Amino acid sequence: MVNFLCSSIGKKLIMSLSGLFLVVFLLLHLALNLTALLSESAYNAVCVFMNENILIQIMVPVLAGGFIVHILFSMFVEFKNWTGRPRDMRYAVANKSKATSWASKNMFVLGVIVILFLFLHLFHFWSKMQLASWLGAEEANPYQLVVKTFSCPCVCVLYIVWFAAIYYHVSHGFWSAFQTLGLSNSKWLPRLQFLAKLYAIVVFWGFTLVPVCFYLRNCCGCCGASSCGL
Repeated sequence: MVNFLCSSIGKKLIMSLSGLFLVVFLLLHLALNLTALLSESAYNAVCVFMNENILIQIMVPVLAGGFIVHILFSMFVEFKNWTGRPRDMRYAVANKSKATSWASKNMFVLGVIVILFLFLHLFHFWSKMQLASWLGAEEANPYQLVVKTFSCPCVCVLYIVWFAAIYYHVSHGFWSAFQTLGLSNSKWLPRLQFLAKLYAIVVFWGFTLVPVCFYLRNCCGCCGASSCGL
């Protein structure tokens, strides 16, 4: 079993399965974020539901765990690839297309960008809500936290850069995961690539809509002015 997981196929399998956790996690997080565009009460109610519902409490750590495994294992794979192994033995996700896409050649770099901005996101939101609650400190109002964070144009730009990195990462990783799992062929591969592109577009624009809308609302005076969240 250990030998299989350390093999090229085993590595691809772990990366693919854990990557699919990221796909589901992003959709769940996107659905939550978009409720902030409806009203303060709607967004805060969803946040309370997410924090109190037992099924959500079980599902979110499982999805997040798969995400963490994907991150850590990608680092492990990349490290092994660049420590004394022949170039032709280095791990690469199989690509049946005639031309290798820019995203497929830069998956690790894109992953690093995603991770770095993830820490910024955790600082802005998780540390002031879930972590504060666990530590017994006063928990921030979720909606007002969104308003404050996205009142700063620099923060908005940084988040959009993050979403762009996620777009390129999942636009390749989504369909290649199914390919690695043996669920694609010459007939289904173009369909999966189209679905991956569509999914990446929805995720990018769905997430981008939130900081853009809140910043514009703030500029129009619909939300209270606040200091930069950096």
